[in-house]
Amino acid sequence: MRARLRQRRDGKVEVRVTDWERKWEQLAKEAETIAADRLRAMDSIVERNQWKVIQAFQKQKVSDYHFAGSTGYGYNDRGREVLDLVYADVFGAEAAIVRPHLVSGTHTISAALFGCLRPGDELLFVTGKPYDTLHKVIGSAGDGTGSLSDWGVSVKMVALLPDGRVDWDSVAAAVTDKTKMFGIQRSRGYDWRPSFTIAQLREMTARLKELKPEAIVFADNCYGEFTEELEPPHVGVDLIAGSLIKNPGGGLASSGGYIAGRADLVELAAYRITAPGIGGEVGAMLGTTRSIYQGLFLAPLLVGQAVKGSIFAACMFESLGFETHPRWNDPRTDLIQAIRFQSAEPLIAFVQAIQKAAAVDAHVVPEPWDMPGYEHPVIMAAGTFIQGGSLELSADAPIREPYIAYMQGGLTYAHVKYAVKLAISELGIRGYLS
Repeated sequence: MRARLRQRRDGKVEVRVTDWERKWEQLAKEAETIAADRLRAMDSIVERNQWKVIQAFQKQKVSDYHFAGSTGYGYNDRGREVLDLVYADVFGAEAAIVRPHLVSGTHTISAALFGCLRPGDELLFVTGKPYDTLHKVIGSAGDGTGSLSDWGVSVKMVALLPDGRVDWDSVAAAVTDKTKMFGIQRSRGYDWRPSFTIAQLREMTARLKELKPEAIVFADNCYGEFTEELEPPHVGVDLIAGSLIKNPGGGLASSGGYIAGRADLVELAAYRITAPGIGGEVGAMLGTTRSIYQGLFLAPLLVGQAVKGSIFAACMFESLGFETHPRWNDPRTDLIQAIRFQSAEPLIAFVQAIQKAAAVDAHVVPEPWDMPGYEHPVIMAAGTFIQGGSLELSADAPIREPYIAYMQGGLTYAHVKYAVKLAISELGIRGYLS
């Protein structure tokens, strides 16, 4: 709740600060003192990732003529070709394809899966049920939608153990002669579990290769880019995919996705994005090239700002007795901060407060609705410059037990602090805090 203004009899305006405003200020000072080492550690990661991106630009001799647009088929678009090479270097991959025509992370992941899998193959998710929007991509046999199952690709999922670790005995038992690909979701999605660090991905990939060396190890890398110093292909993952309106777009890319990894697998995915025999050789960039390059340049810094905001938010809410995941001092490997509420009402109030703190559409009050691709009503706060841009500060939650809000992003640390302040004040004023 903002400070109250009152006009005195002498005509001067007096600022009256609420009790929650005072409490917030003290909590914020204490939180930043407690979390100081974690916040500094993120600054170090930002520096190393920034240097890595700059060196990739330098290696590929990026110049301003690479930002020129192309039309029609986009033949010989050198800016597009070099962009793919830069992404491959940054992500430790043999090859990459980066395109504005990929409309979301789900679309990008779908292109990677359909590009590499064939009828009769089996996809085995070793990290449990994937994110909600992939459920329709998986589909069911004969559903008529062109889903993986409709095309004869079988999909199995091995649930994680209660502590969030991979159930290796069950994974080993699930592998068959048809297993063509192992699927890993790096981020927690809508689950109360740890996201997987790069060190864990290294170990997971090694164990999966022992189980079936020829199988493809695929990782959904959404929300994880630049949160650590290495990316999944650096530690042996064969193929990754992600969205440009999340971390790597740096808040500037207005659309798009990327796929990176082994050159043969990226080529197969490119055939799915366009058509067999065409692949990544065509595709006008529609005036987006400069913003995608510049967004990648800014991404390490802005991801760092978002992660620092999540650390701060966790510390603040823990001090008020809330359960958070990850906790403020846990290792970070993605943007997402989960906060558990006791009922739907404070959950909704929290998400509405995040919207109220936005620079864009702050006057809009989000309500739960049946959003396409989700199985439960979802409430989303997204006062963003890029629609759905979740490197920008946003929050969303399925309205189901347990009542967990997932906050992510924040182009500036100051914005996240402001939003947390407003959320705590709103919860206090509405009587949801003691």
